[in-house]
Amino acid sequence: MAAAPELTSPRSPRVTAVRRLARRNTRGRERRFLAEGPQAVREAVGHRGEDGPTLTELFTTPEAAERHADVVAAARAAGARVRTATDEVIAELSQTVTPQGLVGVCRFLDLPFARILAARPRLVAVLAHVRDPGNAGTVLRCADAAGADAVVLTDASVDLYNPKAVRASVGSIFHLPVAVGVPAEQAVAGLREAGVRVLAADGAGERDLDTELDEGRMGGPTAWVFGNEAWGLPEETRALADEVVRVPIHGRAESLNLATAAAVCLYASARAQRAAGGCRSVTPSQ
Repeated sequence: MAAAPELTSPRSPRVTAVRRLARRNTRGRERRFLAEGPQAVREAVGHRGEDGPTLTELFTTPEAAERHADVVAAARAAGARVRTATDEVIAELSQTVTPQGLVGVCRFLDLPFARILAARPRLVAVLAHVRDPGNAGTVLRCADAAGADAVVLTDASVDLYNPKAVRASVGSIFHLPVAVGVPAEQAVAGLREAGVRVLAADGAGERDLDTELDEGRMGGPTAWVFGNEAWGLPEETRALADEVVRVPIHGRAESLNLATAAAVCLYASARAQRAAGGCRSVTPSQ
């Protein structure tokens, strides 16, 4: 039988303090964010940053602790404080309609942009002016799946640690290096200096992705710059790139959404790079 929960009041001081991590200013001040559900918590347990284990605290209902005993045991072994709580407490901490009974408190895990450049990346996703947290998290997940070496969020993009972005990444936030708050000009200049070709993805691009592939121009180190969901990339950001490339529309669809276009572009680069230099290796968690 599950043990009685330790935390029973949604208004207790600790619950109230953790609940405030839903606010961006609190996250920034404390350099902590929330990860919900067994998948995200499992990935957080396996991640370690420069300051130690990423997961510092875990809240779980007794039922979830039994159902996901391996995750809870791993969290304890990694040094996280595990606290059992009622469904009402977990609901207070959760940002979802149907909480899964696990909410973790994690340290920030972004890296300085210089560290990403020093690793000589071959495939990078740059999110410029991306404002929807769900899209940001989904693009991060696509980059992870395509084997990208890093993701960069410019200073005009959404907060990486927004709960919706963390959820949409489905754990990928813990898998690859991420830099945040980098001005677009600095991001492009740094990548180009590191030998990376910078391509802006835009439906009005002068170049066609199929043509880029057919001409064998996609096999080298590449960074894709993705823009705003509604209006794409501003002209000043487009002008920074080496080329502006569109994903061809062969059917009658008006356009592709951001995450779909990102997946097409990243996988096209990943395939071309494999053909040019063998199978890509996936960057290990930092």
